[in-house]
Amino acid sequence: MSIQHTLKLLVSHPLTKKKPLTSIVRFLKWQLGTKINNFPIIYPFTSKSKLVISKGMTGATGNLYFGLHEFEDMAFLLHFLKEEDYFLDAGANVGSYTVLASAHVGCKSFSVEPVPATFQNLLNNVCINRLNTKVEALNIGLGKESAIMKFTKTLDTVNHVAIDSDENTIDVPIKSIDEIVGMNIPSLIKIDVEGYETEVLKGAMNTLKNNKLKAIIIELNGSGGRYGFDEIDIHNLLIDLKFGPFKYLPFERQLKKVDIFGSYNTIYIRDIDFVRDRIMKADRIEILSNLF
Repeated sequence: MSIQHTLKLLVSHPLTKKKPLTSIVRFLKWQLGTKINNFPIIYPFTSKSKLVISKGMTGATGNLYFGLHEFEDMAFLLHFLKEEDYFLDAGANVGSYTVLASAHVGCKSFSVEPVPATFQNLLNNVCINRLNTKVEALNIGLGKESAIMKFTKTLDTVNHVAIDSDENTIDVPIKSIDEIVGMNIPSLIKIDVEGYETEVLKGAMNTLKNNKLKAIIIELNGSGGRYGFDEIDIHNLLIDLKFGPFKYLPFERQLKKVDIFGSYNTIYIRDIDFVRDRIMKADRIEILSNLF
């Protein structure tokens, strides 16, 4: 993300647009600080959680800049999940969603990250939040069945299952979602696997059919094309399983039905009345002086 693009987002992001100058100063201080000191910092993420952030962590630094980088989806997680739930973070990166689920909300999480260097950053966030008993962190990839596959390793948040033209790859063990969750069906799944969602969902059919699963946050941005997948097939699969696509408005606590998935994350929901009831009863959260 370029500096110009980041500054533009700082004046328009829902959590920073009310105090853009304060947000820009925080951004510039981080940029200056990382030129002087390359050591990681411990950032107060929410009132109940922290993040270990280092220079170059695109997703994590986005939280530092904007409060919640992916505001609508992260706010949905915070409003929907309860302590008694399970959460699955598929493509966890450094674990921002995992930390929100298990440190702030208090539920148990399966957190899956295939790239060893990134997985170590995930473990650091599990450790700093004392989540060892709440988070099962797995240094694996996800797919239809157990296998070994090659992944890219130098692309930060867009590491992915490698194709023939990719360089700097590593071998990663693959398991299915059904295998890792067993009988502990998550109430919410976040899937961000850079285009490999089709194969990941093929390994999750038992989980998808279980009515304990109420919502899926999934990124369908066209990346599936690199593997020959058409993401409309994922949409149709989820519709067949009685999920519908929604956008979340955190300040209003409203779920707005959409016709089709967008270019970013889409929230697919089943049992909409149950989900709405939870959202309306959830505690208010304060991030960067914003209550929602």
